[in-house]
Amino acid sequence: TKLRQAIRDGALHVHYQPRYDAVSLAVVGVEALARWNDPEEGPVAPAEFIPLAEECGLIAAIDEWMLETACREMQTYCTNFGTDFRVAVNLSPAQFIREDLHDVIAGILDRTGFPGNRLELEITESLFGPGSTNACTILEHLRELGIEICIDDFGTAYSSLSRLKQLPLHTLKIDQSFVRDLGRD
Repeated sequence: TKLRQAIRDGALHVHYQPRYDAVSLAVVGVEALARWNDPEEGPVAPAEFIPLAEECGLIAAIDEWMLETACREMQTYCTNFGTDFRVAVNLSPAQFIREDLHDVIAGILDRTGFPGNRLELEITESLFGPGSTNACTILEHLRELGIEICIDDFGTAYSSLSRLKQLPLHTLKIDQSFVRDLGRD
């Protein structure tokens, strides 16, 4: 009930995590992250409210709000400061059952004026389990908008390295469990 109310009342907000160029250390973009600060409970972790949103059928509303807000705010920022920042936004696997996903995202890009070639959609590799042909087709259509596709937390679900060659991806974010002890283990 509180999550429904937070969505209805606009109580969610976007937190932007900078992304740096590893050589120059310049900020080259941001990742848009959903945050919820409940008036009674205080900050609610995304690990708590995102699965709840998926379970209750609220994730589409959050995803669309996040995508539109991030694109609008980054378009304003880039215009005001003369930058070409990229923005990455997480997209729930639940969105890939929608037949209108391409149209929804194209509409958001049109309304906000944010160029598709500066948008990156982060998805989880669970999307590419057995029988994921439809997801690949949808991703190919999204790429036609100039959007880049990234697998987030790679190594925690189904994908093998050989499967990656078959997917329409631009970026791979390896799960921290694989790199946390790098240099020690």
